[in-house]
Amino acid sequence: MSTNSIDLQARPAPMNQSARPSGMQYRVLAGGSVGQFIEFYDFTLYGLSAVVISQLFFPDSNPVTALLATFATFGVAFLVRPLGGLFFGALGDRIGRRRVLYITLLSIGTATALMGLLPPYASIGFWAPVLLVLCRMIQGFSAGGESVGAPAFVFEHAPVNRRGFWLNITLAATALPSVVGGTLILVLSQSMAAESFMAWGWRIPFLLALPLAFFGLWIRSRTEESDAFKQVMAKSATKEFSPLRETFRDNKVRMLQVIFVMGLTAMGFYFLSGYFVPYVQTTGDLSREQSLLANAAAMMLYALLLPIGGLLGDRFGRKPMLIAGSLALAVLAVPCFMLVTSGSLALALAGQLLFVVPLCIYGGGCYTFFVEIFTTRTRFTSAAISYNVAYAVFGGTAPFIGAALVAQTGVSSAPGFYMSAAAVVVLGLLIFTNVPETHRQVH
Repeated sequence: MSTNSIDLQARPAPMNQSARPSGMQYRVLAGGSVGQFIEFYDFTLYGLSAVVISQLFFPDSNPVTALLATFATFGVAFLVRPLGGLFFGALGDRIGRRRVLYITLLSIGTATALMGLLPPYASIGFWAPVLLVLCRMIQGFSAGGESVGAPAFVFEHAPVNRRGFWLNITLAATALPSVVGGTLILVLSQSMAAESFMAWGWRIPFLLALPLAFFGLWIRSRTEESDAFKQVMAKSATKEFSPLRETFRDNKVRMLQVIFVMGLTAMGFYFLSGYFVPYVQTTGDLSREQSLLANAAAMMLYALLLPIGGLLGDRFGRKPMLIAGSLALAVLAVPCFMLVTSGSLALALAGQLLFVVPLCIYGGGCYTFFVEIFTTRTRFTSAAISYNVAYAVFGGTAPFIGAALVAQTGVSSAPGFYMSAAAVVVLGLLIFTNVPETHRQVH
């Protein structure tokens, strides 16, 4: 089957676009958003706590070396994400999105809570970083399914003319964990002695992950599969169905396009959410409290602007948003990073807020594009593999590469040049190759 036939498969009758969304649709939107919040809460905590974790689990006389080791462990979770995407994607296309999303959310919450219980290097030596890496791997493997399953689930229930808006509400929830987690860490660090915070205070946000996961499971228990997925399952029940075989046979080109398109937003998002807090502390010479406050404000702006980007994508299409966003990132990345490392809280805040704007323009296209480009039949598998490869290669490595570039070059804004170069590459891909416009396709 040709990859150009993406709008011809498993096509249900289009819904009445003027019809008011049902209570079930709104519950799916809530369940997807809560799941995305919990997944990124767990991942974001690691980035926000990187300086503390580096001191407790990777003791080294050189703080830069310890921080690099911490970010390397951050990247480990992304290396196993494609495996999780492969496993949970195929499972979700076989047995349903809803069942898989129970498993992934519970696994992520449990692994994060366990991280909050781990003894430090001073207590158990070598086993401390080993167990930390193991928890990160469980997080990453499960997130490989959650990060795509939740948007795919929402997408298949969303009104056709509001897919971008609904998807970007769901993805906007990924920014709120930085605000919530950052505020929680700030309150804890300010309300107790530094020794107490280092000893046990930093663990509290990690332990809260498990009750949050149970809350997400309760919301998802009140949803059901979409009509489009049920139709595909009814057809597949009468013959042999291999999601993996069909994915690699039919969607190779589209998956490669998604890897590059999502790779750019992965890099930008993890610079913003997982790197700027320790980056501003170690390179911009601001305090932990100042770094957390500036980043929380930037992430709040991201959560507010991303749904607006989705609305614009519904009006103008996915590809114009991708082109405009990548062009803006290419131009603004370096100035933003220069402001972030200026040593001034006001300028660091301005740099992060400015960085959010092109990310949300780009997000107005990419977050719907990566699920919309695939058909219902193999959507979970195809999107999960390509999305998670993108996040492993570009997102998970961004904090480590950023820290390494600063260490090797001595140029505080070096990560901005890396971000800008990546945006130029993606812009060229969008303009000069056959990346399709997926807006308003029903399949």
